[in-house]
Amino acid sequence: SPQNTKHKNPAQPNTMRPFLLSFIVLLISADEIFAYAPPRLLITPPVLGIGSVLFRPRNVKFIKSNEAGGDDALAQAGKFFVDAFWTGKIGGATKLSSAQATSLERSQIMEFKRRYLQKKPLSGGSNRLPGNYAGRSSDSRAELVLCLDSRGETIGCAGVEVEKIKKMDGYDGSVTGPLMSNLAIGKKYRRKGLAEDLVKATETIARREWGYDECYLYVEKRNAPAIKLYTKMGYKTIWEDDSATTSLPTKDGRVANGKTTIVCMKKKLGAGLFGNLFGI
Repeated sequence: SPQNTKHKNPAQPNTMRPFLLSFIVLLISADEIFAYAPPRLLITPPVLGIGSVLFRPRNVKFIKSNEAGGDDALAQAGKFFVDAFWTGKIGGATKLSSAQATSLERSQIMEFKRRYLQKKPLSGGSNRLPGNYAGRSSDSRAELVLCLDSRGETIGCAGVEVEKIKKMDGYDGSVTGPLMSNLAIGKKYRRKGLAEDLVKATETIARREWGYDECYLYVEKRNAPAIKLYTKMGYKTIWEDDSATTSLPTKDGRVANGKTTIVCMKKKLGAGLFGNLFGI
């Protein structure tokens, strides 16, 4: 019947096609939008993952250590890092003795201040991981991003610094670029999206402030949760070295060197969702 017959009006515009095209363009260029946002004092990167949406702590902020008090902020971050990273490190003791905690706190605070407070290039190398894989370039920029709770206490951190990174291609070559390291989240705040936020914050510094279009990182192969996170965020493995060593707290109260396999991963910054997915 005429009442049940639907006629298409040829003069009526099709509004769905422009909407779909706009949605696709927004999806592809979302990373570009965040990358070119004007610099701000507090780093507020985009939130990723269902944990960020449902369980994200309230009133957290992201700030560079040099803007949060410099020396004092790095001392607090060093103590936090010992509890968040060294306690229960994969392959080591599940708990730290008082002697281990004191020794690690002292060395970690010194290390953070040397890397993120002092702006002059380091000389003579260091014993820290990645050790043989990286060395200071003439560009000595470095930042430690802190995640602070509503009381101003450190609940997460991640560092980024310009390093000479070995290619491991048999020709003993290297490339200069930003290296992310020292990512740690407090035990009570894990699986809430803060790790993704910190990774994105270091990438924002590397690209928007320093002008680099790639970011590197080193991670131990046995640290499967970290590798899963980095892979989800667009990092790809470029080489592995099974002859590396790392410090491990032992059950008998010492901090000893142990064998490990280091994985070097790289991400193309600003490539967008499909760019990193297909290696563009």
